[in-house]
Amino acid sequence: MSPSAGVTRNTLRQQIADALRDEVLAGRLPPGREFTVKQIAEQYGVSATPVREALFDLSAQGLLASDQHRGFQVREFTVADYRAMAEARALVVEGLFRNPAERVAVRPEGLASIRRRAAEAVRAAKGGDLDVLIGYDLRFWRELGQFVLNPYIADFLTRLRVQAWVFAVHRLRRDGMDENVLWFGHEELVEAIARGDREQVHAEMCSYYAHALAWADRLEAREAAGDGEQSTEGGAEGNADGPAGPGSAMPPQSPEPPGHCA
Repeated sequence: MSPSAGVTRNTLRQQIADALRDEVLAGRLPPGREFTVKQIAEQYGVSATPVREALFDLSAQGLLASDQHRGFQVREFTVADYRAMAEARALVVEGLFRNPAERVAVRPEGLASIRRRAAEAVRAAKGGDLDVLIGYDLRFWRELGQFVLNPYIADFLTRLRVQAWVFAVHRLRRDGMDENVLWFGHEELVEAIARGDREQVHAEMCSYYAHALAWADRLEAREAAGDGEQSTEGGAEGNADGPAGPGSAMPPQSPEPPGHCA
C-alpha cells in the first residue's frame, strides 16, 4: 500500500477512502489487518482529519471494523456472512420485481455501456484476471443499479456487492477461478433485459443464486472437514456472486421467493 501522488487536498477524504477500498478489493489489505489513523496519515502525507473521516466512511460501508483502543481493521467476512449477503440480495431484488412499473425503469440508451462492462467482466473471468474482473463487475452492477428508481435500494445492493468481493478476493487467489466458482451470465442477463424477457431474466437470476449457494455449501463442507482457510474469511463472491446485484431490469411474470432459485 503505497502513497498515491493523486491525492490532493480538495477531495482527500474521498480519494483516501477510494484508495483504501481498492487496496482491500485487490487483497493487498487482508482480512484482520489492523492500522491506525496515524499510520495511514503518514503513508499519504496528510493530516489525520480526512483520514479519520475516510476510515469512518469505509466502516459505515461495512468494509472496516473499528475499535476504540486498537484503531481499524479490515473486516473478516465468514461463509455465513456471504450466504446472508446472497439471501439479502435475493429478497431485495425479488421485492423490486413485485411492482416493476414503480420500482424499475430500463433505459435502452444505457444498455450499450452495460454490454461492454458485461463482455469485459466475462473476458476477465475466463482469462483469470481477478483485478480486472472485480473492476468491471462492480461497474456492471453499478450501472444496472441506475435502473432502480429508489436510490437507497440501489446503494444498498452496491454495498453488498462490494462486501461480497471483499469476502471473495482471498479465496479466489487461494483456490483459483473456474466455472465452479464464477458465474459467467453477465451477457445473457443483459440480453434478456434488452429483450424485456422477464422469464429469462428470472432464470438468469436463479442461476446466479443457485451457483452462489452451492459454492457456499462447498466452502462450509471444506471448513467442516478442516480443509478450509478457517481464519481468513475473505472468500469469493466471485462470480458465484456474479450478477445478483442491483440489477436485472425486467421482473419475472410470476415472482417466486428466492428459495425457488436455489
